[in-house]
Amino acid sequence: MIKKLYLPLVALIVLALSSCKKMGELSPDYFTTDPEVLEAVAGKVPVTITGKFPEKYFKKNAIVEVTPVLRWDGGEAKGQPATFQGEKVEGNDQTISYKAGGTYTMKAVFDYVPEMAKSELYLDFKVTYKKKQYTIPSVKIADGVIATSELPTVNSANAAYSADAYERIIKQAKQAQIMFLIQQANIRASELKSDSLKAFNKQVVNVANDTKNYKLNNIEISAYASPDGGFELNDKLAANRQNNTEKYINKELKKGEIETQVDTKYTAQDWEGFQELVSKSNIQDKDLILRVLSMYSDPEQRETEIKNISSVYKTLADEILPQLRRARLTVNYDVIGRSDEEINATFDSHPDSLKVDELLYAATLTNDNARKEAIYKKTVELYPNDYRAYNDLGMLAYAAGDREAAENYFKQAARKNANAPEVNTNLGLCALAKGNVAEAETYLSKSSGADTANEALGNLYIKQGQYDRAVEAFGDTKSNSAALAQILAKDYNKAKSTLTAVKNPDAYTNYLMAIVGARTNNADLVKSSMNKVKQQDATLAAKAVNDREFAKYANEIQ
Repeated sequence: MIKKLYLPLVALIVLALSSCKKMGELSPDYFTTDPEVLEAVAGKVPVTITGKFPEKYFKKNAIVEVTPVLRWDGGEAKGQPATFQGEKVEGNDQTISYKAGGTYTMKAVFDYVPEMAKSELYLDFKVTYKKKQYTIPSVKIADGVIATSELPTVNSANAAYSADAYERIIKQAKQAQIMFLIQQANIRASELKSDSLKAFNKQVVNVANDTKNYKLNNIEISAYASPDGGFELNDKLAANRQNNTEKYINKELKKGEIETQVDTKYTAQDWEGFQELVSKSNIQDKDLILRVLSMYSDPEQRETEIKNISSVYKTLADEILPQLRRARLTVNYDVIGRSDEEINATFDSHPDSLKVDELLYAATLTNDNARKEAIYKKTVELYPNDYRAYNDLGMLAYAAGDREAAENYFKQAARKNANAPEVNTNLGLCALAKGNVAEAETYLSKSSGADTANEALGNLYIKQGQYDRAVEAFGDTKSNSAALAQILAKDYNKAKSTLTAVKNPDAYTNYLMAIVGARTNNADLVKSSMNKVKQQDATLAAKAVNDREFAKYANEIQ
């Protein structure tokens, strides 16, 4: 009888003891993370955690709050907690079976700060059981944070340039017309005295005699007859008008001792000119006349149909057709500006005599940045309302690493022309350098047309975590940022090729090459690249010690 009572009593004691026992520490083997080592993306550190509560672990009346915490020396960041409940708890959280256990997935996102470079991801557990709370020992589940996407390669991006519009040789033309009476080809004295012809002849003489500033190319003569009358008559008439005009021009050239080519042609029936004049006029039944021209291609039929429109034919004869009885004269010549040598010499002696585009062009004639800066500052002084010199001063400052001065110049340029694509491109770069991604996106939405707009967009896409788009935007650009995008997109061969081709490699160029070495298990490349970094930037070299990219290469980066 005593034995029968003893056994149930023992069972009750065991049950009581087990029910009072706290849920114990969980093994790190129960947890995985994606990614395995945390990585910064678009200024955030995202992670997906998969965890497991083992069999016969989760008490039926327990509630467990799990909080991901990223810890580093001197600080921590907490993620959004997740709550789980036992089988006997009434609630809406995920239920975990005591007997079978259970798996779960939770996501966390932390705002990136540089101190996270050497950090560890933990899970904190808070248990509520029978109205009491206690904690389970925290479990380390991952290392962090690879922050390669946060490397400030945008600082060495190419700012956009405001180009000059200087053309040393500008093609010009001046025209005049000699008008003829109906069915006549002789040049009347009144036409020879016209202001138009006098100005034409004067320009020919000026161009021919001023060989320093001009080059006379040729004179063109195009003679016409109006489309009324038969073709044979008009063909002969137009040819005679051409010949008489050519004789006149040759006489004038001989008188001025001018040698140039005279090119001639004639049009027997100027239907094209007729259509143009009618379309620009306000005459009655204009649309009907134009329709006739489109319906009939035969000249005689056209003339017949138009004459049948009796209401307007007299207007045509009085106002339109006389304008087509002409010879058009065109003198073609080049305006020759200052040579490179002349522009340089003039800037040194009398810069105020140079036009704004000549000054901006002068800056392209030297590789000396001090001289470029002097030219741009003189341009600002002489032409304060032109935005381009301000922008190009900013471009020089940005390339020199003085981003504060660069931004100041870009903002001055924007006050002169807020819509200039190169100015918006450069303000976008400044915003990216300060980490203001939303502001940069606003500026770069107005960058189309700037010479480095795509490069700036590539840097924006890196900051947004859109690595494939960044690679596409950079195209064949050989820069640190282009290589960074390729590394982040895991195209290491292309990144290595890009870094090798960077025109002026700096410490970040070699740092990125070391990362390529680490990601491709090339210890020699890691070592040789980091040796170059040490020579160029000791502070950056010291950063590598805590960079998770080099976790397996402690010897190579020392």
